[in-house]
Amino acid sequence: MMSRKVPVETQKSPYALLKGLEISDVHIYGFLGDYLDRAANVTLPSMYEMLEKEGRIDNLRFASGKKKGTFKGFRFNDTDVHKWAEAVSFLFATKVDTELEKDLDCAIEEIRAAQDEDGYVDSYYPKDKRNERWTDLGWSHEMYCAGHLIQAAVAHKRVTGKNSLLEIAKRFADHIDSLFGPNKKPELDGHPEVEMALVELYRETDDPKYLKLADYFVRARGKGYASSSKYPGITREYFVDHKPFVELDELVGHAVRMLYLCCGAADLYLETGAEDLWRALERLWHDLVEKKMYITGGCGARAEGEAFGKEYELPNMKAYTETCAAIASFMWNYRMFLATNDAKYVDTMEQVLYNGLLSGISLDGKHYFYDNPLESDGTHTRKEWFECACCPPNIARLITSLPGYIYSLKKDDSAVFVNLYEKSTANISTRFGRMTLLVETDYPWSAQIQVRVIDSRITDPVAIYFRIPGWTRDFSVRINGEDINVQLQNGYAEIKKIWKTGDSIDLSFSMPIETIQSHPFVEENRGKIAIKRGPIVYCAEAADNDFEVRTLGLPKVPQLQFRCESIPVLGKIVSISGHGFAQDMKNWEGKLYIPTEKLREDKPVEARFVPYFSWANRTRGPMIVWIRSV
Repeated sequence: MMSRKVPVETQKSPYALLKGLEISDVHIYGFLGDYLDRAANVTLPSMYEMLEKEGRIDNLRFASGKKKGTFKGFRFNDTDVHKWAEAVSFLFATKVDTELEKDLDCAIEEIRAAQDEDGYVDSYYPKDKRNERWTDLGWSHEMYCAGHLIQAAVAHKRVTGKNSLLEIAKRFADHIDSLFGPNKKPELDGHPEVEMALVELYRETDDPKYLKLADYFVRARGKGYASSSKYPGITREYFVDHKPFVELDELVGHAVRMLYLCCGAADLYLETGAEDLWRALERLWHDLVEKKMYITGGCGARAEGEAFGKEYELPNMKAYTETCAAIASFMWNYRMFLATNDAKYVDTMEQVLYNGLLSGISLDGKHYFYDNPLESDGTHTRKEWFECACCPPNIARLITSLPGYIYSLKKDDSAVFVNLYEKSTANISTRFGRMTLLVETDYPWSAQIQVRVIDSRITDPVAIYFRIPGWTRDFSVRINGEDINVQLQNGYAEIKKIWKTGDSIDLSFSMPIETIQSHPFVEENRGKIAIKRGPIVYCAEAADNDFEVRTLGLPKVPQLQFRCESIPVLGKIVSISGHGFAQDMKNWEGKLYIPTEKLREDKPVEARFVPYFSWANRTRGPMIVWIRSV
């Protein structure tokens, strides 16, 4: 069977209910399509320049002996190359760029040249450091690097059909398998990632040893094999190595480590049906969405340890919410959806994507946030690159794979699921013939969606399931101009018929402006509200307001209006405005405290709010999401 061009292949996974539609069968050209175009034209070319400029490619050349020099940067810097290669590979499923193709082939050749005879490839541990390999797995990130190489290789093989990178990755995976696992070395990598990569390699090669090794790496956690005592004060919780995965009941430790481990465990469940894994995954998911996730979908409250905090510990200005953690949450929720076809997981994906994930990249496509706070004094800005640059190539690979998440199919090809709404065309093969859907929408600014069947060879009834977003209060569905009543199944509206060319489905969701309160145990948000419309969370930014936005207050029942407009730099968006109150900062000049009776009343202001994902793209200045309710 030929490889399917998908980020997660569940075609043969026994415990998956769904599989993704191939990236090459989906063409997006709306809101998300703009990000894909920028990835092709700006993000990936400029990122390769940074990989060369900052020594990531040279590290591989040093390891192979092609160039004289010593390793530069963090020991996991190879993964910047691997994630970039994965991003370019996914891009080629929809559009091929000859210059990027040359750069990709160059990067693959440098990886190949750096590989040792036994299959090991990690430029931090070149051939003259063989005796140091695998001696400090808590911190070395060797399997983490291997995981990202494997994922890049699988994506490259699925999209291009070439084996060049896959053969390198298989040799490295085989080397790891020869050393680690049951009745071998018991150690694990301190940073989970290789687990989901090995499952994907199993799916691509049908070699069960990779699945068996992934299962070992997930289940052996909790025994101290993944921890390191190298740095005093860093606990086993940081490594998610304090108790077995199946006994976990809360998300702890380093947020990306924790969420990548959940991805690997979910992949294992999809292949094995292990109920103990699923029960743990469900407990952890509820802990995330009920106690530890920001309204933006961001994850990881603490800068110290890049970690999850306690229940309801969700500070705003100090929020860490690493871009990689948002990506990991998106990936985990997708796997949970494939196992259940439950829209609640796609609702979470959407919340993450349109807010705390896309905030990680600038609208010019070449500047990035590492952390994504919900309040700023104006000093937090995106950067062109980082010494620890895990986030830029990670968001690139997510963006170029986005077409593969929008639609899903039942594994027997009997039904279609429309998960995310984007102006697009989708070529869909069902068990009863092919059809092409054309989706016209201005989502996420508008909740009017028209789906037209522009070509159909369908011979029998096929169900199309349309996700009804959890944020909407009401919705309507029309087929060929006639209203119909539909029943929801796991948050999806089912329409089943023999689809004909020219059929149309019109979906309309109510999309009011909402003010949101957080749980009363979230200390910083008591007495505050956030503004949301549809999937979009809003913020007040200095660029739009002539007062100190951090002092802004809104009436308990604010009168807010939305407006579709084009703003310089931000482009076409929906902004929100309304009457509020702000403090006159002249009162506070030279003062830290003022008696209440001497404090002047707040001045009335007209406040403007823009989407959170778009902040910090213009002039520097304060920003706030949670606003005083006065």
